[in-house]
Amino acid sequence: MSSASPSSPVTAAMLAIGDELLSGRTKDKNIGHLADVLTMSGIDLKEVRIVADDEPAIVEALNALRARYDYVFTSGGIGPTHDDITADAVSVAFDLPCEHDADALRILADMYRAREMEFTEARKRMARMPRGAQHIANPVSVAPGFIVENVYVMAGVPQVFQAMLDNVVPTLKTGAKMMSQSVTSQFGEGDIGTPLSEIQKAHPETSIGSYPKYDGQRFSTEIVVRARDAHLLEAAARDVAAMIENIAKAKASSTFA
Repeated sequence: MSSASPSSPVTAAMLAIGDELLSGRTKDKNIGHLADVLTMSGIDLKEVRIVADDEPAIVEALNALRARYDYVFTSGGIGPTHDDITADAVSVAFDLPCEHDADALRILADMYRAREMEFTEARKRMARMPRGAQHIANPVSVAPGFIVENVYVMAGVPQVFQAMLDNVVPTLKTGAKMMSQSVTSQFGEGDIGTPLSEIQKAHPETSIGSYPKYDGQRFSTEIVVRARDAHLLEAAARDVAAMIENIAKAKASSTFA
């Protein structure tokens, strides 16, 4: 795993593929896992798209994302059935022939022979990929994912996706890891919104998010400051804490005035 310069964060996008995701029949578990893993690795997941099993839609989304971000990770559509068309779509996006990969055929053939199962034409579909693609090893169910340039094509089954991702992450370039610090405010966003905006302007190299909570009686807010530099993080967090203290003092003064 190599590191990028601090001034050039490494960016990524995800393309989740499958009619079942859009119908609600399958609840996606891969987006959150990918976000967690990339954040821990210092890679910013900037965009996620979900598309149907439709070749033009996959090609359009993939070409847009791969031009915009350092990495694109796809999930779904590389199984043995007729609607597993991701390999075809990736081939179209890169203008490459989609063909049975000899090494993938051998790996799958060996596995099915060991299990005394027929290596059917449907199962051979899992060996199809764009010509020249690199394999992503699959320690769970053997059928490999593949890499073309900055696009990493992986299975949709969460256990397999996660195993493939574990093999991919050590090969990626990474940026400085994002650090975070939380400050709890007893006030709602209506009270803190304006001064918090000013703090964000004063600390442009940080990202400050506010997350309202309601306990059934009153609103409060968790404020999360994120930065890649510890000193910048601490400075912004101090200003947030001071803001909350000032609001509390102002409210106390108006109560007793």
